Amino acid sequence: MGKFVVKKTATGFTWALKAGNGEVIATGGEVFNTLDSAKNGCASVAKNAPAANFEDQTVEDFETAKCPKFEMYTDKKGESRFRLKATNGQVIAASEGYTTKAACKNGIESVRKNAADAPVEVAE
Repeated sequence: MGKFVVKKTATGFTWALKAGNGEVIATGGEVFNTLDSAKNGCASVAKNAPAANFEDQTVEDFETAKCPKFEMYTDKKGESRFRLKATNGQVIAASEGYTTKAACKNGIESVRKNAADAPVEVAE
């Protein structure tokens, strides 16, 4: 089972969604000013991820999906990444780079599966 881990940084709070094996599968797209706002970010991902549409921006003439959605795209290094957008279009989670599109899609499925029931843990 996955979990959200919230950490205090020098400038605020960040969070990461970890899969059952402890691997980070997504992070919050920003530094939050308060612990509560970081927790709200986690709750937004938990709510939006399971039902989010999928938009493959790596193909030509891709069809635009309705938010909430996962967008898969290619970064400057040629790696596949995804971002999760809420119903209002705001990016609420992002991935690290994957070497293949298949691995990126697996990351999206892992977020869908792990986010919904993931507890929020505050790291010391």
